[in-house]
Amino acid sequence: MKVLSIAGYHHSGKTTTTVELIKELKRRGYKVVSIKDIHSEKFTMEKQETNSWKHWEASGDVVFARGLNETYQIWHHSLSLNEMLEHLSADYVVIEGMKEASLPRIICAENKDQLKELIDGSVFAISGKFADTHTKYQNLPVLRSVTEIKELADLVEQKVFEVLPLPKMECCGECGLSCKEMVTEILAGRRSRNDCKTDRNLDIQVKFDGKKFNIVPFVQRTFKDLITAYLQNLKGYEKGKKIEITIEEK
Repeated sequence: MKVLSIAGYHHSGKTTTTVELIKELKRRGYKVVSIKDIHSEKFTMEKQETNSWKHWEASGDVVFARGLNETYQIWHHSLSLNEMLEHLSADYVVIEGMKEASLPRIICAENKDQLKELIDGSVFAISGKFADTHTKYQNLPVLRSVTEIKELADLVEQKVFEVLPLPKMECCGECGLSCKEMVTEILAGRRSRNDCKTDRNLDIQVKFDGKKFNIVPFVQRTFKDLITAYLQNLKGYEKGKKIEITIEEK
């Protein structure tokens, strides 16, 4: 999936830009889903003492609440971006918020002061209220989300790439960069998506029920070394040949 963030301060035009971009990408035939990151301790889709709340109190696990017109899957904790992406399937995921995430970003702002605080190498375009009165800022395109949404969507198609695996830096760093730095390098054309060492050009892959599971390079090498050490003692083992192991838990 290709994932991008539309970030900025409150009342800077983020929601308008997000909604218009989703509609334009869908017009182009893409499957698009979205994530709205909400910074409020008061936000909840659940109410205490409802029946679904009582279900959660009893189970301590995820609860589905299905009505005649809507269905909610309720977690009583905040999921990480990776955890949310595991439950999604789309061509594009458009996130409103998460300005700290290691993703290509469109920044929405009201003025230059906000842009100075928010812009870094992961930004590939500017929109929001700033675009109502400006056509450029530094070397970044400034596009109005209503009247220039086609141009903004063109940029998304050109710039946004398959989401990085986003491991913790202390678990990876195999490419020599953090994921945020890798996003900057890819957008600048100095690196490519294939330069990621966690999910590209692997010597070993792990799948759970057919779904690929990303593991950091150190663990990849450890698995490979352990498996090879055991199997090389078996009759019929040939070095350099592909090894396939399937485990079904009963």
